[in-house]
Amino acid sequence: MSEIHEVYPYLRVHSTEEAIDFYARAFGATELFRLTEPSGRIGHAEIKIGPATLMLSDEYPEHGITGPRTVGGTTFSIHLHVDNVDQAFERAVNAGASVVRGLKDQFYGERSGTVRDPFGHEWLLGGHIEDVSTAEMQRRYTQLFKG
Repeated sequence: MSEIHEVYPYLRVHSTEEAIDFYARAFGATELFRLTEPSGRIGHAEIKIGPATLMLSDEYPEHGITGPRTVGGTTFSIHLHVDNVDQAFERAVNAGASVVRGLKDQFYGERSGTVRDPFGHEWLLGGHIEDVSTAEMQRRYTQLFKG
């Protein structure tokens, strides 16, 4: 098997240009580059959020490439682990994200919450609050189901 060097999330959105602007305001993203068709449709763009590179493209329904807005939801969340989760969460909401799950201290040692961007993608924002062993995490997780 070939060695994997990197993994890049590739987001399909209804407007890459608007998404790049939103991700800059919400998460401090910087645009690396974009490839634009003469019609204006963006076939590929890359942005940097912290140390991670994300790829984006406009929808291409003629090729089965559609985003969450078109299909009615998303099946995954991107987790951003940050220094100040309250500040990051507020910044995302102020930029136009909607709150899916408010910030809360979690059993696994993070304070976290989830927002949905205007393009339908969900972002789990989390910050470290305590070190939790795997055994303790499992104990706490089990306790959640006992009510």
